[in-house]
Amino acid sequence: MFVLVEMVDTVRIPPWSFHRQLNEAIAEELNKKLANKVVYNVGLCVCLYDVTKLEDSFIFPGDGASHTKVHFRYVVFHPFLDEILVGKIKGCSAEGVHVSLGLFDDIIIPPESLQQPAKFDEAEQLWVWEYETDEGAHDLFMDRGEDIRFRVVDEVFIDTSPTGPSTEKEAPSAATAPPAGAEDSAPQKEAPYTLIVRILDIAIMSI
Repeated sequence: MFVLVEMVDTVRIPPWSFHRQLNEAIAEELNKKLANKVVYNVGLCVCLYDVTKLEDSFIFPGDGASHTKVHFRYVVFHPFLDEILVGKIKGCSAEGVHVSLGLFDDIIIPPESLQQPAKFDEAEQLWVWEYETDEGAHDLFMDRGEDIRFRVVDEVFIDTSPTGPSTEKEAPSAATAPPAGAEDSAPQKEAPYTLIVRILDIAIMSI
């Protein structure tokens, strides 16, 4: 679930931090920059593990800060494929069951990866497993807060770096009125890192 990733970055130390130990100041700046951030195709950064190499520091004209190239290892949340994890059901939607691990929430079980037969209860906004027994079918609801065991089957990284304005869009004509509700329709924020998982046969655990 957690891996050590070797990274290299140039760390800027402002002048008011020169009185501190260099390693301490660098560790703080690296955690400010990376902790709780998703690095594309790497995973969710958790915390600095250690610094393996410090190169020479430089002060550039017009900037009183020091700039140091740093080689370091960082603890990253990045489960491997087919890894089995235990989380809690965060909520349900027509897209599937949303699961949380506490430190990471962008986990989804799509409908086809649920225990079958399954249906989505619109009134309760919950997925229901229609469990077959000798006495007939029983509806087992996937309630929020329940522990659930699942297997990682895929991962999706999306580059959410800011981009400039599109040059292809033309300016709206003054005679054309915007459609009703256009002001309220803001683009949905995409998760930079999502785990696609499959529920296991005995997955919802009661304590």
